[in-house]
Amino acid sequence: MLMDFTWMVIAVAIIAGASFFSSAIRIFREYERGVVFTLGRFWKVKGPGLVVIIPLIQKVIRVDLRTVVLEVPTQDVISRDNVSVKVSAVVYLRVVDPEKAIIQVVDYLNATSQLAQTMLRSVLGKHQLDDMLAEREKLNTDIQLALDAQTDSWGIKVANVEIKQVDLTESMIRAIARQAEAERERRAKVIHAEGELQAAVKLFQAAKILAQEPQAILLRYLETLTVIGADKNTTVVFPLPMDLVAPLLAKFKSPAD
Repeated sequence: MLMDFTWMVIAVAIIAGASFFSSAIRIFREYERGVVFTLGRFWKVKGPGLVVIIPLIQKVIRVDLRTVVLEVPTQDVISRDNVSVKVSAVVYLRVVDPEKAIIQVVDYLNATSQLAQTMLRSVLGKHQLDDMLAEREKLNTDIQLALDAQTDSWGIKVANVEIKQVDLTESMIRAIARQAEAERERRAKVIHAEGELQAAVKLFQAAKILAQEPQAILLRYLETLTVIGADKNTTVVFPLPMDLVAPLLAKFKSPAD
């Protein structure tokens, strides 16, 4: 009877020892760290590898140091030129100080998500719609810097912010299309006017050169007639230069005189 009780005590001791040993051992991967508290007070950050803690006295919280992709829900933003748009974004962040990430904020992922939504509305609200559509890289940098400055005290590093999509209303899309069409027409008219100006300058220069020799104008007439005459179905009314007619008229008038 005594032997049975002894074996029972030994079995209980072994089980208790195994349970105590298993609760005292922690294994952290290369990308993990453990924030250890002793009687509720912060002790140190340990890991990676094998970590031994004292059960009931110490407590460890596991922190992942890998980059986390945080999706920012679609936000209603009013731009500086009073245009309402819906904007969604993605935030890339990671923990650089596990102690601050656990002690300074309750839930660093949720806190960063809420702050990112606020920053998205705040930063984009300072810019016009054209900036949102054409200068996304600059806006991404502005949001990333503002968000990183706020989360630095939490031990969080915001590596990048990317604006995913900017949704416009149907009326605004039509207005932008009309604006783009008007802009293209304006450019076409300016280009046409510049072409006319350049052509006029060249014609002026050519006229000055031809005016230096009267026979050059006649040669130019003949060259133009050759070009036009290439099409046999074309009827050409060609002016006759007075330089050719004048000598003939002079001969006809001389006998009468």
